[in-house]
Amino acid sequence: MEDKNILEVKLKFTAKSFLDQIKGEDIQVISHFDTDGISAGTIMIQALKRMDQRFSLKIVKSLTKDFINNLNKDKVTLFLDLASGSLNHIKDAGLRKVYIIDHHEVTEEIPENVEIVNPQLCERQKISASGLTYLFCKELNPKNKDFAKLAALGMIGDRMEDNLESMDAGIFNDGDIKKNRGLIIHPSTRPLNRVLEYSSDPFIPGVTGDLKGVLELLREAGINPSNGRYPSLIDLNEAEMERLVTAVILRNPEKKDNQLLGNLFLIKLFGKYEDAREASAKINACSRDGKPEVAIGMCMEDLDSKKKADSIHVKYRQLLISGLKYAQSSEKISGPGYVIINGVDEIKDTMIGTVSSIIAGSGLYEEGTIIVGIAKDEENQVIKISTRNVGKTGRNVRELLARIMVDFEGEVGGHEFAAGCSIPLDKTGEFIKKVKESFELSATPKAK
Repeated sequence: MEDKNILEVKLKFTAKSFLDQIKGEDIQVISHFDTDGISAGTIMIQALKRMDQRFSLKIVKSLTKDFINNLNKDKVTLFLDLASGSLNHIKDAGLRKVYIIDHHEVTEEIPENVEIVNPQLCERQKISASGLTYLFCKELNPKNKDFAKLAALGMIGDRMEDNLESMDAGIFNDGDIKKNRGLIIHPSTRPLNRVLEYSSDPFIPGVTGDLKGVLELLREAGINPSNGRYPSLIDLNEAEMERLVTAVILRNPEKKDNQLLGNLFLIKLFGKYEDAREASAKINACSRDGKPEVAIGMCMEDLDSKKKADSIHVKYRQLLISGLKYAQSSEKISGPGYVIINGVDEIKDTMIGTVSSIIAGSGLYEEGTIIVGIAKDEENQVIKISTRNVGKTGRNVRELLARIMVDFEGEVGGHEFAAGCSIPLDKTGEFIKKVKESFELSATPKAK
């Protein structure tokens, strides 16, 4: 049986089990706080509402042993976009019945009371948690097809947009989704001068955060304002797009055409087509500002939530640009194959993962280099660590972090090329020392 059919069969079987299990029950839904998790959570709660099913929803940054232990043991528990790495804690917590819809690595034995839908168990098929949740909910009720655009939003937020159309599941065809070809920068629907100034993905040296640099780039590309307003990305013709891409590459020669050009996805929200990457950025901004309920409301197309999300996003972008400037200009701890950005006093803990990802994709470092971002979580008095691998080849940062964290009795979450963990505040120096020792031992010769 083909892998895609294995996943399809698993979805059907688990959906039937779920329907049988939840009759007359309360469900506690726990989902991750990024775009994929928020999208998955929104799809699920709307599907449950349609069924007139009782539920509660919690959005979390990560799962801890204490959090899992404190869950209601008698309710049916549904985890979205997390829990694949917490199976031992789930087993020890004595939860009655657990469902997991996730796409992260499964590292522990699956307990008897757990049913899990995860592409990692089907030859690592490329689909995010929101995509899986959508397919699951479509099995619960075909009417849930109207949530396809949220699945697309989550897929794009998790950088899996290339799989939207290749999937036989048809998420792209099911939803109010359009695409154009162009420079992968968002929002593609807003004036270019403002978009370039706040561009963090891609990060453009000498342009991001620098209005003078923005105007110089546009002048070189021959793109001029009309009636005092610059065109948007989707307004450009083919020749203008080519000149713009060339101007960007000249400022970041490590980036190739195929890394800068791609599909620009638009999804229908609030009655008009919006840039999906921009919508994803707003969701992330809300969650990282501690307001995931606003992100959920925006996904449910509540106008008041949209206004709040817009305001939060403006402030978030300013903090992000500040963090990127610090990450680029500050003195770093570096060695063979790794760079440590110590932003403990300069970068918010909710920003460090994003900053590390952007720096890893900026072209400033050679493929295989590991970026280690460090920030302080004031509320919990811990240090948050985010590691990213430059490029799609190199060392498994999750495994490297896991070996280091044995000495700190902490947990590691994430993927092969992107992982994170937290340590006590007073262990910062010791952790940096361990990182240097471990990463230098495993360094590849091609990294700077």
